[in-house]
Amino acid sequence: MDNHIVWHRSAITREERNQLNRHKSGVLWFTGLSGSGKSTLANAMDARLYELGVRSYVLDGDNIRHGLNKGLGFGIEDRIEKIRRIGEVAKLFADSGQIVSTAFISPFRDDREQARNLFREGEFIKIFVDCPITICEKKDPKGLYRKARRGEIRDFTGIDSPYKGPSNPELTIETYRYSIHKAVELVLA
Repeated sequence: MDNHIVWHRSAITREERNQLNRHKSGVLWFTGLSGSGKSTLANAMDARLYELGVRSYVLDGDNIRHGLNKGLGFGIEDRIEKIRRIGEVAKLFADSGQIVSTAFISPFRDDREQARNLFREGEFIKIFVDCPITICEKKDPKGLYRKARRGEIRDFTGIDSPYKGPSNPELTIETYRYSIHKAVELVLA
């Protein structure tokens, strides 16, 4: 980093924002294969938090590709950069006093740990959205697995690019076993 770039401290601290909001801030980091239910669960969780009066927001992988991650592909270097950016943005949301849910495949353990290291103890909750690839492929809501199997999408996670499941998630949600309502209640608990 250049020596002339200095962090400008905010006049309002995260703790003061948390006190105003009457809740702590942090990140719910949803990780899992494409089609596992990350976005569905993150958005259902966001709706539930809204009902409870909690300030929250969802950063969704597909939506972020339209702006912040526009132009980044599916290769390893681009995947690493995508997750680095999301970790930094999630940290800003947490600093603003919100609970941010991130719905990203985030296939590599080192990248998830790099994101975790941006947060204080207890502010980063890794949630493994566990769903077997066979079920993800059957659901295939966007047709991505079919395209990957035909070679139209290269470096697709689970097909020709690895997914390294978390070894130490705070929570595992088997979306193929639970209703969305039950899954939200498990995260909320």
